[in-house]
Amino acid sequence: MTVHFPFDNSYARLGAAFSRPTTPTPVAAPLLLKLNRPLALELGLDPDDLNSAEGAEILAGNHVPPGAEPIAAAYAGHQFGHFVPQLGDGRAILLGEVIDRQDRRRDIQLKGSGPTAFSRNGDGRAALGPVLREYLVSEAMASLGLPTTRALAAVATGEPVYREKLLPGAVLARVASSHVRVGTFQFFAARGNDAAIARLADHVIERHYREAATAPNPYRTLFECVCERQAVLVARWMQVGFVHGVMNTDNMSIAGETIDYGPCAFLDTYDPATVFSSIDRTGRYAYANQPVVARWNLARLAECLLPLLDPDEKKAVETAEATLASFMEAFEAAHLDGFRAKIGLETSRTEDGALIHDLLALMAREKADFTSTFRGLGKAAESEEAEAVVRALFDDPIRFDQWAIRWRARLKFESRSPAERRRAMDAVNPAVIPRNHRVEKALAAAMAGDLAPFERLNEALARPFEDRPDFAEYAGLPPKHEMPYRTFCGT
Repeated sequence: MTVHFPFDNSYARLGAAFSRPTTPTPVAAPLLLKLNRPLALELGLDPDDLNSAEGAEILAGNHVPPGAEPIAAAYAGHQFGHFVPQLGDGRAILLGEVIDRQDRRRDIQLKGSGPTAFSRNGDGRAALGPVLREYLVSEAMASLGLPTTRALAAVATGEPVYREKLLPGAVLARVASSHVRVGTFQFFAARGNDAAIARLADHVIERHYREAATAPNPYRTLFECVCERQAVLVARWMQVGFVHGVMNTDNMSIAGETIDYGPCAFLDTYDPATVFSSIDRTGRYAYANQPVVARWNLARLAECLLPLLDPDEKKAVETAEATLASFMEAFEAAHLDGFRAKIGLETSRTEDGALIHDLLALMAREKADFTSTFRGLGKAAESEEAEAVVRALFDDPIRFDQWAIRWRARLKFESRSPAERRRAMDAVNPAVIPRNHRVEKALAAAMAGDLAPFERLNEALARPFEDRPDFAEYAGLPPKHEMPYRTFCGT
């Protein structure tokens, strides 16, 4: 065997309570559809070895490479607010961990690689469409600079899966800094296993938050760090118009990465009440609700950590509540700073919050496109003549004109030249995002055997902040839809 993975599997060493040894179920005819060569190099792997018949066998789960210790992780979770005491990896198997070229520990997981002890009568498989969707969107998020799991490879299985109808099957090789979730802590809290919670917390500190190890109260500092990362992550989601879709506690990574790309999508027309998930009938996970839900999820984590925060339960609760209060402060600061940058501000003034709020309210009222509005503002910041591009996005451009007068008055307090301001705004306002209609078109073609649209879209998304004439169509507005766009989890 020539394919080599330098595995060092710390999570498997935590013990039997944390996972179940699970061998991937072989598939009929593995075919490598897409390999992320730059990511393979980053992980210290040889992409030429992976891009082979042997590599496809490993990435599909047919062969377990030396050093791997495949496991399915145990976790619980609140799903749409309802607690399920046992969920776990029902169709994902962690092959093992590698130390990448930047000395970071990274998980390599196969998603869709067969049933596990946590499959709950499911087949443990994945359909091609959801696999390619996660590949596209997770890699787009990485190119946008957001913390995220990554896609190493997509492999066709040569076998069908049944999801209302027969669909082609596939396996996603996913990379993460870890797969520990809020729900992982909940699994042990539900069983009253405080020793396991402490062991898990120590593992997370060692792996993700080493600054907490030397703090007076390491577990309080751990919780503070997790809250801070989540606050910044959700703020950054909102700055690019991303809607996760299913922010269950089992879908919230302790590492502060975006994880589990099921019914996710990006805003076209700006509406803070936007919901993409077909199963979110109450709007629990709408765009504007994401910070509220994140705080709710973190409160569930706090409940798990109470025995570690202080032996006095009352003091532990006070500590948790104080940290949770700081989450919203951290989110609001990150949100405001991010939107300041999006409208060309590098300094802070008291009127900035109202200026940003009023623009977003105007965009919602006038049904303006989220991405195109902010990208157009960069052009308008450099040249007032370019303001016509932004005005055209509003049903009533006079209202935009009134806001723009205030915006230009605020810009006078900034020191950057118009050209410098344009460059700074273009660096945070993408020209290209995974437009929903483009994603659907690429997935439909792939399901019919044509990967060319998927490849081209993936290439367009790799450099989202650049204006590239060859990819101009991907920066264009979507067609008008009579029905709201909906996505499905694909499980």
